[in-house]
Amino acid sequence: MKDYGLERIIKTAFEEDLPYGDLTTDALIPDKQLGKGIITAKEAGIFAGGFVVKEVFRMLDEGIILEVLVDEGEEVKIGQEVIRMEGPLNSILKGERIGLNLLQHLSGIASATGEYVKKVQGTKAKITDTRKTTPGLRALEKKAVQLGGGINHRFSLSDHVLIKDNHIIAAGGIKQAIKGCRKGLSHTVKVQVEVKNSVELHQAIEEKVDMILLDNMMKEEMKDAVDFVEGRAILEASGNVTLERVEEIAKTGVDIISIGALTHSVKAMDFSLNLQEDSG
Repeated sequence: MKDYGLERIIKTAFEEDLPYGDLTTDALIPDKQLGKGIITAKEAGIFAGGFVVKEVFRMLDEGIILEVLVDEGEEVKIGQEVIRMEGPLNSILKGERIGLNLLQHLSGIASATGEYVKKVQGTKAKITDTRKTTPGLRALEKKAVQLGGGINHRFSLSDHVLIKDNHIIAAGGIKQAIKGCRKGLSHTVKVQVEVKNSVELHQAIEEKVDMILLDNMMKEEMKDAVDFVEGRAILEASGNVTLERVEEIAKTGVDIISIGALTHSVKAMDFSLNLQEDSG
């Protein structure tokens, strides 16, 4: 399985939440006391991050036996048990919040992505994320998008050229920016440019770019762009994409719809960890 920077992420979480141990648990729960816990979904959605929770508890205490009961990307119902664990009770309690925080965040992203994906079914449009991610969590958040049925945009500034409005201003125009980026660029690197109107769109096509980002365009403008481009470049719609608008955007014929909200302002999916009655 891909690493996703899990060791770094989890160590940072331990340093943040357990800098000098857990004063409450350490005072109340003996090291040798065993217990059992169950993580349950408190709302319906798409499960994402069980492998992360498993690693949290493994790194905290290898004496904890943890079983993930559902598959990554599986739809779960309210009240459904998703993870069971048993082992040293004090370790279970110490890892509870860290594990839940990551599980809730990633499942929230997957669930939100799934809602958008359902809205565009029957069209050719693909739902994708952006680089508007939580610093340090990008790989995990983009994995959650995949689990929700979306696809990933570039992971970093090193992946492909994306000429945006400030680049265009700095270069003195779209054509200048495209030509400038192509100087010395490998033939394997794709070039994408952001356009705001038909004039810029025509200039981008004249320069034979690989992809064009249609920034904050109205539905009719996007339809016109699709008709004009006729498959000569991949068209991505971006800006002001909501669950209410995404279907009409998809029906314009664009290839990709990118949504920053999938990662930068998603609502967490609610889970809880409860000890079984015989614990303790």
